[in-house]
Amino acid sequence: MLLATVSIWALGFTVARYAVTNGFEPLAYSALRFGAAAVIVSGITYGLEQSLRFQRRYAFLLAGAAFVGIYLNQIGFIYAIDLTNASTTALIFGSLPILTAMFAFAMGVERLHRRFWIAALISFAGVALVALGSSGEVSGNLVGDLLAFLGAATWGVYSVAIVPLLRMYSVWRISAGALLLGLPPLLLTAVPQLLEQRWDLEALVWAAFAFSVIGPLVLTNFLWFTAIDRVGPSRATLVTNLQPFLAALFAVVLLSEELTWAQIVGGIAIGLSLVLARRRPALEPA
Repeated sequence: MLLATVSIWALGFTVARYAVTNGFEPLAYSALRFGAAAVIVSGITYGLEQSLRFQRRYAFLLAGAAFVGIYLNQIGFIYAIDLTNASTTALIFGSLPILTAMFAFAMGVERLHRRFWIAALISFAGVALVALGSSGEVSGNLVGDLLAFLGAATWGVYSVAIVPLLRMYSVWRISAGALLLGLPPLLLTAVPQLLEQRWDLEALVWAAFAFSVIGPLVLTNFLWFTAIDRVGPSRATLVTNLQPFLAALFAVVLLSEELTWAQIVGGIAIGLSLVLARRRPALEPA
């Protein structure tokens, strides 16, 4: 289940890149994708729990988290995918565990060891190499690289912000609430592109869209948290280190993307930083 989850997440980069380069407007793609996911996840949640309600103070917290983790995250992610390669975006997203831990430290949720800060420096050096390697004609656009970093950072903030909610509500209800609250600003921003969007797209593009909804946004919700329950969060999180490298591999094989040596070295540095950060307990409850 862990390998299936990480593989679906990794393939999502390639699928999104294919969709937005074969007919979908970037924001139209994101708005429709999250709209469909909101309907499906809300339906599943209501079927399981007979409620989508949150206490007022938690609703405000979730609304803020959704604005960052759904709206801003999708602005960064989808335009990164549009402006630069899927492989480049995926490698930059490899810094997500480091960023998440840093936000947890800043918010007083966790303490970090000295080894972690060394790992963080290595990770950011790796991100810089990936970005520098992508500045050539082959690999992409520096603005796209910065947006990819924004996408990773906003998801890190979201991951930390919802921690108090996890003590009160199920993952399904939190996911449904975040999708429903993050969707309106995304739809409003996407209106011009939705009006311009042509809908006579190839069948493979629509298949990619369907996968991007059912796979990364719905199916993995069940797989991931079932796996965590069976093997524990520490072992589960270790497997996620494979995601950026699987994603880059999918993009190279399926989209014929090319990686520069700087990007390869940067990806290796990001991977080493994750190993170093986890070699001993890098995070402790504050």
